[in-house]
Amino acid sequence: MTDPRAAKDAARAQARARRDSLSDDRLRAFAADSLRDRFLEELVRPGLVPDGPIAGYWPLGSELDVRPLLLHLRTGGRSIALPVSGPRGQALTFRDWDPVLPLAAGRYGIHEPAADRPEVVPAVLLVPMLAFDRSGHRLGYGAGYYDRTLDALRAARSPSDGPVLAVGMAFAAQEMDAVPCGAHDERLDWILTERETLRFTQ
Repeated sequence: MTDPRAAKDAARAQARARRDSLSDDRLRAFAADSLRDRFLEELVRPGLVPDGPIAGYWPLGSELDVRPLLLHLRTGGRSIALPVSGPRGQALTFRDWDPVLPLAAGRYGIHEPAADRPEVVPAVLLVPMLAFDRSGHRLGYGAGYYDRTLDALRAARSPSDGPVLAVGMAFAAQEMDAVPCGAHDERLDWILTERETLRFTQ
Protein backbone atom coordinates (compact mmCIF):
# COMPACT_ATOMS: atom_id res chain seq x y z
CA MET A 1 0.00 0.00 0.00
CA THR A 2 1.39 3.39 -1.03
CA ASP A 3 2.15 5.84 1.76
CA PRO A 4 0.21 9.08 0.90
CA ARG A 5 2.90 11.25 2.45
CA ALA A 6 5.65 9.51 0.51
CA ALA A 7 3.62 9.89 -2.69
CA LYS A 8 3.26 13.61 -2.07
CA ASP A 9 6.94 14.03 -1.28
CA ALA A 10 7.91 12.25 -4.49
CA ALA A 11 5.44 14.35 -6.49
CA ARG A 12 6.81 17.54 -4.92
CA ALA A 13 10.39 16.67 -5.85
CA GLN A 14 9.37 15.92 -9.43
CA ALA A 15 7.19 19.03 -9.70
CA ARG A 16 9.82 21.34 -8.23
CA ALA A 17 12.44 20.06 -10.67
CA ARG A 18 10.07 20.61 -13.57
CA ARG A 19 9.20 24.15 -12.49
CA ASP A 20 12.85 25.00 -11.80
CA SER A 21 13.69 23.91 -15.33
CA LEU A 22 11.56 26.76 -16.73
CA SER A 23 14.51 29.12 -16.63
CA ASP A 24 13.99 30.98 -19.92
CA ASP A 25 13.47 34.64 -18.94
CA ARG A 26 11.37 35.29 -22.04
CA LEU A 27 9.00 32.44 -21.18
CA ARG A 28 8.68 33.63 -17.60
CA ALA A 29 7.99 37.24 -18.68
CA PHE A 30 5.48 36.05 -21.29
CA ALA A 31 3.69 33.90 -18.70
CA ALA A 32 3.50 36.77 -16.19
CA ASP A 33 2.01 39.13 -18.79
CA SER A 34 -0.30 36.44 -20.18
CA LEU A 35 -1.76 35.65 -16.76
CA ARG A 36 -2.27 39.34 -16.05
CA ASP A 37 -4.23 39.74 -19.29
CA ARG A 38 -6.13 36.47 -18.85
CA PHE A 39 -7.19 37.39 -15.30
CA LEU A 40 -8.43 40.79 -16.44
CA GLU A 41 -10.20 39.56 -19.58
CA GLU A 42 -11.76 36.36 -18.29
CA LEU A 43 -12.41 37.07 -14.61
CA VAL A 44 -12.46 40.81 -13.92
CA ARG A 45 -14.25 42.17 -16.98
CA PRO A 46 -17.08 39.56 -16.91
CA GLY A 47 -17.67 40.46 -13.24
CA LEU A 48 -16.51 37.12 -11.81
CA VAL A 49 -14.16 38.68 -9.25
CA PRO A 50 -15.87 39.73 -6.00
CA ASP A 51 -15.34 43.14 -4.46
CA GLY A 52 -12.77 43.38 -1.71
CA PRO A 53 -9.02 42.96 -1.31
CA ILE A 54 -7.08 40.70 -3.64
CA ALA A 55 -4.23 38.78 -2.01
CA GLY A 56 -1.32 37.86 -4.22
CA TYR A 57 2.14 36.63 -3.30
CA TRP A 58 5.76 37.70 -3.74
CA PRO A 59 7.36 35.07 -6.00
CA LEU A 60 9.83 32.75 -4.32
CA GLY A 61 12.38 30.91 -6.42
CA SER A 62 10.84 29.70 -9.66
CA GLU A 63 7.22 30.58 -8.79
CA LEU A 64 5.26 32.35 -11.50
CA ASP A 65 5.50 36.13 -11.06
CA VAL A 66 2.08 37.72 -10.44
CA ARG A 67 3.47 41.19 -9.71
CA PRO A 68 2.48 42.62 -13.15
CA LEU A 69 -1.13 41.70 -12.34
CA LEU A 70 -0.94 43.04 -8.78
CA LEU A 71 0.53 46.34 -9.95
CA HIS A 72 -2.16 46.72 -12.61
CA LEU A 73 -4.93 46.03 -10.11
CA ARG A 74 -3.41 48.37 -7.53
CA THR A 75 -3.11 51.17 -10.12
CA GLY A 76 -6.77 50.60 -10.95
CA GLY A 77 -7.79 51.17 -7.34
CA ARG A 78 -8.05 47.64 -5.96
CA SER A 79 -6.76 46.89 -2.48
CA ILE A 80 -3.85 44.44 -2.77
CA ALA A 81 -2.44 42.34 0.05
CA LEU A 82 0.49 39.97 0.48
CA PRO A 83 0.65 37.00 2.86
CA VAL A 84 2.49 36.90 6.15
CA SER A 85 3.64 33.43 7.19
CA GLY A 86 3.19 32.56 10.84
CA PRO A 87 4.16 29.34 12.60
CA ARG A 88 3.90 26.16 10.56
CA GLY A 89 0.42 24.70 10.72
CA GLN A 90 -1.40 28.03 11.02
CA ALA A 91 -3.39 29.95 8.44
CA LEU A 92 -1.78 32.90 6.70
CA THR A 93 -2.59 36.46 7.57
CA PHE A 94 -2.47 39.28 5.02
CA ARG A 95 -1.27 42.87 5.09
CA ASP A 96 -1.93 45.70 2.70
CA TRP A 97 0.76 46.10 0.03
CA ASP A 98 1.92 49.53 -1.10
CA PRO A 99 4.49 49.15 -3.91
CA VAL A 100 6.36 52.32 -2.88
CA LEU A 101 7.08 51.05 0.64
CA PRO A 102 9.94 48.66 1.48
CA LEU A 103 9.12 45.06 2.28
CA ALA A 104 10.35 43.05 5.24
CA ALA A 105 12.00 39.62 5.12
CA GLY A 106 9.59 37.16 6.67
CA ARG A 107 9.70 33.50 7.53
CA TYR A 108 11.50 31.45 4.84
CA GLY A 109 12.97 34.71 3.51
CA ILE A 110 9.78 35.63 1.65
CA HIS A 111 9.18 39.34 1.13
CA GLU A 112 6.12 40.63 2.99
CA PRO A 113 4.65 43.98 4.06
CA ALA A 114 6.12 45.44 7.24
CA ALA A 115 4.40 44.92 10.58
CA ASP A 116 2.96 48.45 10.57
CA ARG A 117 0.86 47.79 7.46
CA PRO A 118 -2.84 47.12 8.18
CA GLU A 119 -4.13 43.57 8.10
CA VAL A 120 -6.85 42.80 5.55
CA VAL A 121 -9.16 39.88 4.86
CA PRO A 122 -9.01 38.99 1.15
CA ALA A 123 -12.00 38.28 -1.03
CA VAL A 124 -9.72 36.81 -3.72
CA LEU A 125 -6.66 34.67 -3.17
CA LEU A 126 -4.02 34.13 -5.87
CA VAL A 127 -2.33 30.86 -5.01
CA PRO A 128 1.17 29.66 -6.00
CA MET A 129 1.92 25.96 -6.37
CA LEU A 130 4.28 23.25 -7.43
CA ALA A 131 1.75 21.41 -9.61
CA PHE A 132 -1.95 21.12 -10.46
CA ASP A 133 -4.38 18.76 -12.12
CA ARG A 134 -7.63 19.20 -14.02
CA SER A 135 -9.83 18.49 -11.03
CA GLY A 136 -8.75 21.72 -9.35
CA HIS A 137 -6.25 20.29 -6.90
CA ARG A 138 -2.85 21.86 -6.33
CA LEU A 139 0.35 20.51 -4.92
CA GLY A 140 1.89 22.85 -2.36
CA TYR A 141 5.06 22.74 -0.34
CA GLY A 142 3.79 20.58 2.50
CA ALA A 143 3.31 23.14 5.29
CA GLY A 144 -0.43 23.39 4.69
CA TYR A 145 -0.56 27.18 4.81
CA TYR A 146 -2.89 27.68 1.88
CA ASP A 147 -5.18 24.77 2.69
CA ARG A 148 -5.69 26.08 6.23
CA THR A 149 -6.07 29.63 4.94
CA LEU A 150 -8.71 28.70 2.39
CA ASP A 151 -10.59 26.60 4.92
CA ALA A 152 -10.61 29.51 7.39
CA LEU A 153 -11.58 32.13 4.81
CA ARG A 154 -14.35 30.00 3.34
CA ALA A 155 -15.76 29.29 6.80
CA ALA A 156 -15.67 32.96 7.82
CA ARG A 157 -17.36 34.49 4.75
CA SER A 158 -21.03 35.32 5.20
CA PRO A 159 -23.53 34.28 2.50
CA SER A 160 -24.11 37.95 1.66
CA ASP A 161 -20.41 38.41 0.92
CA GLY A 162 -20.25 35.42 -1.39
CA PRO A 163 -17.49 32.82 -1.40
CA VAL A 164 -13.79 33.58 -1.35
CA LEU A 165 -12.37 33.13 -4.84
CA ALA A 166 -9.24 30.93 -4.96
CA VAL A 167 -7.30 31.27 -8.20
CA GLY A 168 -4.26 29.10 -8.80
CA MET A 169 -1.46 30.70 -10.84
CA ALA A 170 0.85 28.31 -12.67
CA PHE A 171 2.86 27.57 -15.77
CA ALA A 172 1.13 25.14 -18.12
CA ALA A 173 4.13 22.81 -17.72
CA GLN A 174 3.24 22.36 -14.04
CA GLU A 175 0.20 20.23 -14.88
CA MET A 176 0.27 16.60 -13.79
CA ASP A 177 -2.25 13.83 -14.41
CA ALA A 178 -3.41 13.59 -10.79
CA VAL A 179 -2.18 15.50 -7.76
CA PRO A 180 -1.93 13.32 -4.64
CA CYS A 181 -4.49 14.81 -2.26
CA GLY A 182 -6.10 14.15 1.09
CA ALA A 183 -9.27 15.04 2.96
CA HIS A 184 -7.92 18.40 4.16
CA ASP A 185 -6.67 19.62 0.78
CA GLU A 186 -8.73 22.57 -0.46
CA ARG A 187 -9.74 22.67 -4.11
CA LEU A 188 -9.22 25.80 -6.19
CA ASP A 189 -12.01 27.63 -7.98
CA TRP A 190 -9.90 28.52 -10.99
CA ILE A 191 -6.43 27.81 -12.36
CA LEU A 192 -4.81 30.15 -14.85
CA THR A 193 -1.79 29.33 -16.99
CA GLU A 194 -0.21 31.16 -19.89
CA ARG A 195 -2.15 28.82 -22.20
CA GLU A 196 -5.62 28.45 -20.73
CA THR A 197 -8.13 29.16 -18.01
CA LEU A 198 -9.63 26.28 -16.03
CA ARG A 199 -12.81 26.77 -13.98
CA PHE A 200 -13.93 24.27 -11.34
CA THR A 201 -16.86 26.01 -9.61
CA GLN A 202 -19.89 27.83 -10.91
